[in-house]
Amino acid sequence: KSIFDFYTVEGACALRDFFKNWEGGKLVINITEMPIKCPVAPLEFSFLADWFFTEKGIRDKVDIQFVTPLPGAFTQPKASAILGDFLEKKNIKLKTEFGIARVDAENKKIVSWEEEEIPFDCLVTIPTNMGDDAIERSGMGNEFNFIPTDKQTLKALEYENIFVIGDATDLPSSKAGSVAHFQADILLENFLSVVEGREPNEKFDGHANCFIESGFGKGILIDFNYDTEPLPGKFPLPGVGPFSLLEETKMNHYGKIMFRWMYWNFLIKGLELPIESQMSMAGKRA
Repeated sequence: KSIFDFYTVEGACALRDFFKNWEGGKLVINITEMPIKCPVAPLEFSFLADWFFTEKGIRDKVDIQFVTPLPGAFTQPKASAILGDFLEKKNIKLKTEFGIARVDAENKKIVSWEEEEIPFDCLVTIPTNMGDDAIERSGMGNEFNFIPTDKQTLKALEYENIFVIGDATDLPSSKAGSVAHFQADILLENFLSVVEGREPNEKFDGHANCFIESGFGKGILIDFNYDTEPLPGKFPLPGVGPFSLLEETKMNHYGKIMFRWMYWNFLIKGLELPIESQMSMAGKRA
């Protein structure tokens, strides 16, 4: 078997076992179709693959290619250019605007609608993100099993007294944990307002905050919302940081490790995080 995903426990474990004895070849990471869970996850996997095979001593025997239907490495132009540069520096080839039509498993190649072919020895496929089957059964969802949602109040557009959060929404924001957390703050206030007979006036701005582990003890951080794409700068304190936006630093790596601790000791216990639900422009360079 040479085709894997890492979005299921079974898929991730199978890929781990495959890489244990793999001696090299063409590794293709392919985003099949948008939307996907957390747009930075395939990039993070690619960066970590570069690190993993370097540590294993076979990086010169592994050709890594990142294949996407998007016009760049990411969904937003400035971040796409910078993240694309990181791919290039790590000798990861970027193939854009590749709309996959089929996988030829027998001949180990993926084929686009234009009949362009990309060969692989190991294919890591990034599946289209779909909503839960329960939403499909309910009849409340769209063709992707997401519930049409007001992007600011988080109320269902077609149903009274129903609020929607996280992967259940059809919002143009990342399907990521930080987004669901920021949404929860807004949803709670609006839910209480409706229960008390008031208008839901709190507005979710699409805030997303993502650490990208890039290997070799470093990481990258992006912070953005509906209206503002990821920008370079310092976070959360202007000029101080300690984290650097759209830069690869050791401090960003430590930030990701710290967030893991905060998850278990703050989020799970319902305690406040020291990050505002609304995105701030403080420290960002437009």
